[in-house]
Amino acid sequence: MRLGLAIGYSGARMTLDMPLIEEADRLGFHSVWSAEAYGSDAVTPLAWIAARTQRIHVAAGIMQMPARTPAMTAMTATTLDQLSGGRFLLGLGVSGPQVVEGWHGQPYGKPLVKTREYVEIVRRIWDRERPLEHEGEHYQIPYRGPGATGLGKPLKSILHGRRIPIYLAAIGPKSVAQAAEIADGWLPIWYSPHRAHVFEPALAAGFARAGDGKSLSRFDIAATVTVVVGADVQKCLDFVKPALALYIGGMGARGKNFYNDLACRYGFEEAARKIQDLYLDGKKDDAAAAVPDALADEVSLVGPPERVRDRLQAWRESDVTTVILGTRQIDALRILAEAAA
Repeated sequence: MRLGLAIGYSGARMTLDMPLIEEADRLGFHSVWSAEAYGSDAVTPLAWIAARTQRIHVAAGIMQMPARTPAMTAMTATTLDQLSGGRFLLGLGVSGPQVVEGWHGQPYGKPLVKTREYVEIVRRIWDRERPLEHEGEHYQIPYRGPGATGLGKPLKSILHGRRIPIYLAAIGPKSVAQAAEIADGWLPIWYSPHRAHVFEPALAAGFARAGDGKSLSRFDIAATVTVVVGADVQKCLDFVKPALALYIGGMGARGKNFYNDLACRYGFEEAARKIQDLYLDGKKDDAAAAVPDALADEVSLVGPPERVRDRLQAWRESDVTTVILGTRQIDALRILAEAAA
């Protein structure tokens, strides 16, 4: 089991806790993961971090596919990979309709089809076997649609890069299966090691479609877990709940919220409905209070150091291979590094 560090995305101002990141590098953490929503981007912080660290992988978790063409993503990934000495990991995701259409001004479309095309194009650019051509439902390269000049020509990347590991963020059964089929790793959100059975059929189906004996032994499940070390377990759980309420209640519309669906699949249907109703009614504090302690506890590592160490065992026994710690506590890094060792 490897350890990673999640730095997420910015609030109103972009800052990086470099002492925390440098300590993760010193402790031998595998990777540090940045994110993006509709504020800071995922790539710029990683370039900064790569220049300030020695060993740790710099990983996008995630770069939003609607924000960049596949070619731009391939260029960015190879550039950062080479400047960092081969330390870059590419996490991709389609995001959700609210962000895709409301922020990027792009049609949400068919996410499974778009993801498959996107990954195929990026890898084809990296392979450099021939000039790039692609004729798909979402991407046409060279472009020959409305407004085209007709002057586009297939090109081959100037940079000679490698096939960088690709991770896909996925929640629903079909998207998890696709990640298992076409990606090198999977980035689940709000993963519960106590409910791995929820994902096992999708992972098995994806591996079967991939063929070539692909299995968990050749696939990295990199799950983020919120870590809060403190004497009062309830206070620690209460710290975790607002983020859960945001995702379960507010990250999507009624009937189109992937995180709400996940809570239901975990067996918290009644709570998920209540959280969403409260959140969409503007009662965010009440929505957070409605998050069950059991759910918050399953997807986090909280409490005194000995409790955090004990509960790490469930993650050891799960299929997760990289545990990405969501924490701002430098002591938490040290406690879990020692426990993981």
